[in-house]
Amino acid sequence: MENQQNCLCGSGRSYAACCEPLHTGRQTAADAEALMRSRYCAYVLQHIDYIVETTVPVQQHLLDKRALRSWSENTRWLGLTVLKHIPHIGKIHAQVEFVARFQEDGEACEHHELSAFVLIGGRWYFIDPTVPLPTMKQPCFCGSGKKFKACCGQFFK
Repeated sequence: MENQQNCLCGSGRSYAACCEPLHTGRQTAADAEALMRSRYCAYVLQHIDYIVETTVPVQQHLLDKRALRSWSENTRWLGLTVLKHIPHIGKIHAQVEFVARFQEDGEACEHHELSAFVLIGGRWYFIDPTVPLPTMKQPCFCGSGKKFKACCGQFFK
């Protein structure tokens, strides 16, 4: 993608000023919305390693990179709309509600989600609900020292 083109995440900024610095590791996402936008853009550009790296670290090994790459490559991405960003739902949590539009097998689809994010070591991470999560009584995987149900688990009841 040309660096001066509008970023595919729909921010209205150029790729060079928006998602590219995140994709290349020169910057980290300033907030959960920036991370979510950069993850959408990474799917469009097939930057699967970035998708994995921006998922909660203890979940990364659970992700099927081959399946993610296949879906990314075989999907026609049509756009992203961020509906709501709740930047401080707690001390280390945020949520982003969005709609991702895409075409799969010739059929137009929309994925509407309220995603949860957690701040670990000064970096935002996506909490992936599609892979196994800790039980509610286990220690939280974010390292907060709380039980999962009182921390990241509150978004997955």
